[in-house]
Amino acid sequence: MGLKRLAACFMISGLSLLAACGGGGGSSDSGKAQIRLVNASSAYTSLDLKVGDNTVASGVAYGAASGYAAADAGSSQTALVLNNGSTITSLYPTLTKDSHYSLISYGWAGNMKSTILAEEEAAPADNYSKLLVLNLAPDAGKLDVYLTQNIDDLANATPTISGIDGGSSSTYNTLASGSYRLRITGNGKNSDLRLDIPAVSLTSKQVATLVLTPTQGGVLVNSILLVQQGTPTAYGATQARARVVAALPDAATVSATLGGKALLASSQAPQIADYQIVGAGNPALNVTVNGVAQAVSTPALGAGNDYTVLVWGEPGSPQITVLSDDNRLPASGTAKFRLINGVARLNAGLTMTLDYSAIASNVMPGNVSSTSTVNASSSSLLTVNAPGLGTVYSVSALPVVGTGIYTAIIMGSATKMESTLRRER
Repeated sequence: MGLKRLAACFMISGLSLLAACGGGGGSSDSGKAQIRLVNASSAYTSLDLKVGDNTVASGVAYGAASGYAAADAGSSQTALVLNNGSTITSLYPTLTKDSHYSLISYGWAGNMKSTILAEEEAAPADNYSKLLVLNLAPDAGKLDVYLTQNIDDLANATPTISGIDGGSSSTYNTLASGSYRLRITGNGKNSDLRLDIPAVSLTSKQVATLVLTPTQGGVLVNSILLVQQGTPTAYGATQARARVVAALPDAATVSATLGGKALLASSQAPQIADYQIVGAGNPALNVTVNGVAQAVSTPALGAGNDYTVLVWGEPGSPQITVLSDDNRLPASGTAKFRLINGVARLNAGLTMTLDYSAIASNVMPGNVSSTSTVNASSSSLLTVNAPGLGTVYSVSALPVVGTGIYTAIIMGSATKMESTLRRER
């Protein structure tokens, strides 16, 4: 399908694709369209679909699709996705008679969206498959898709489909049918892995859509392979991202591994490591401070989530706290801020202000604040204050970039603080 044809099939409004194209396919209800619900949100174990006054699908589990139901052609009805009787998304699809559609519901609790996908693409020849990639993970940004043999190194690979913006789709790509390793990366950055699935099958004469959906952390993605007028298969994230913030005072030396993956080689604190991909679940966390292995509880890491392993307190008796990070992008024209307090010998909370308005209050040592959303600006004043100490960190003339995510990290001790402002995205 060419770009002009694709544009005719998908009309993007926000993140809702209103598809009103397609060819034959037929229907047992002459003059009707056929519609089904695909639950692409791991936040909901069960969803229902109501079109007009009729409930046409009930109890659709995550990663599954309902059967098709007849719906009036045209644009005279509302399509509502419901959970336990409460509406979570609504849209007004334009449906063509005798055509098939999947209504895909995606997102997370409190921020759900839905889109319509037409399912009337002509099948390819024998031994070939057609694949369209639909990026419904705007938080993840522009993405590349690699379909390779299992042992292929991405450093030497070319993306199968590249540069797919959030809220948009590729054209249909014709590929040799077979089993592929699926890897999703950030656009133009093959080391920036977002999803890694060992085996995905594309069968002869199959038409399918790879639906990419957001995760709770915001950077990694989930996926569903939706076969046209067939059964979907969920290929969710099995990994998480984690980093170490070594906040200890007195130039302590810290190293850490998580599930066998090195998060921080032996380094002198204060030190902030980059995020690393790690296995989700309950990987073993090992932390060494000044050559002494620490007793650490095994963390529980949710698939698709981001974490900070904060090493803080006294070097002789350090504390290790695993913090959950929200790196989902804020709305256009806004930015998100949070504050991590890793200061030793401070029995008080920190407060962070932006242009003299508090955006984090009384954040105690070993903790992270809630995320605050603020308006973007060309020049702002950021300050962090401690009771009895006044301002312990400040940044003047700070450009607050729209859709930026910022973390102020305060480390060291009450008498010698080391502070930094990280732009996470």
